Amino acid sequence: MGHEITLSIDAMGGDNAPASVIDGIAMQAKRDPDTRFLLHGDTAVIEPLLAKRKILEGRTDIRHTDDVIEMDAKPAVAVRRGRQSSLWRALESVRDGEASAMVSAGNTGAMMAMALFCLRRATGVDRPAIAALWPTRGMREHCIVLDMGADVRADAADLAKYAVMGSEYARIALGADTPRVAVLNVGVEETKGRPEVKEAAEILREMAGHSDCGFTFNGFIEANAIPTGEADVIVTDGFTGNVALKAAEGTAQFISGHLRGAFEHDWSSRLAALFAMASLRRLKRRIDPRRVNGGVFLGLDGLAVKSHGSADATGFAAAVELAATMSRADVIKRIAGQLEFSLESINAVTDSTDSDGARQ
Repeated sequence: MGHEITLSIDAMGGDNAPASVIDGIAMQAKRDPDTRFLLHGDTAVIEPLLAKRKILEGRTDIRHTDDVIEMDAKPAVAVRRGRQSSLWRALESVRDGEASAMVSAGNTGAMMAMALFCLRRATGVDRPAIAALWPTRGMREHCIVLDMGADVRADAADLAKYAVMGSEYARIALGADTPRVAVLNVGVEETKGRPEVKEAAEILREMAGHSDCGFTFNGFIEANAIPTGEADVIVTDGFTGNVALKAAEGTAQFISGHLRGAFEHDWSSRLAALFAMASLRRLKRRIDPRRVNGGVFLGLDGLAVKSHGSADATGFAAAVELAATMSRADVIKRIAGQLEFSLESINAVTDSTDSDGARQ
């Protein structure tokens, strides 16, 4: 809760839109009376859904759009032909200062391409990243992993900037005053990994050596250690991050399905399930991906949050809540300040590494 804010919502994006979107913002409206919503989409479809949600009365404005970006649309085509779409208009409202953040469950590639064109990159950022909260069993309930799929490539300087942006996000979302940063790699040994990963580690180690850096560097981390909570911020390229995320989601669904089947096997297992019900509910809540739904686009001159495309109302509400929290914390301004402070160090170490490589 806090000062009143307006969030721009792509009401038509996602597999379950617009019903899940309207139900989601209604759930958030109950929790946060200081949030207003600017909805972009088909007025004829949206208005009947709003009429059923009295909590939203007087707190929403609709901007009619005829076009919707399909979930399988190619990003380049979406940018060229989607200027009248609900996704573009939602981003445009942030650019024009009508809203402090936008949320969409639509096409990720199209959203990033449009955001790059509409909101522009932050100063010093070559490749923006999608940052997501990842459940852990460490001292904090979550860690932050980026990039989760904004760009399949990332050089050493990009990874270092991800660490800076992710650390500021961690200070807001996790309450980590001095976040612990690690680089995702195929092993923890310094000799392993691609050249850009090794170089990124050198940059981050050098930066962390300064007392005013704002984070500590924990070296390399393997994918199976992400849930341990050994690091607060884990940086990687978008290809690797997205593969890790999808593998984790699939594993969670596999375990959940088999656990349910095991407890429904016969009368004795069903009886055991009754005794374990409270613990099972806590476990379900702990690993429920809907509770941490929402990837923040970092490295842009505006705040955009991507909800999972198949999110239900609970999941979309979580993404909207995240957008509200990040907006009130002024995350874009804070990240810009940290990047301005860190770019000189990143460039200095990168230039030094490049010079050493050239001499060799």
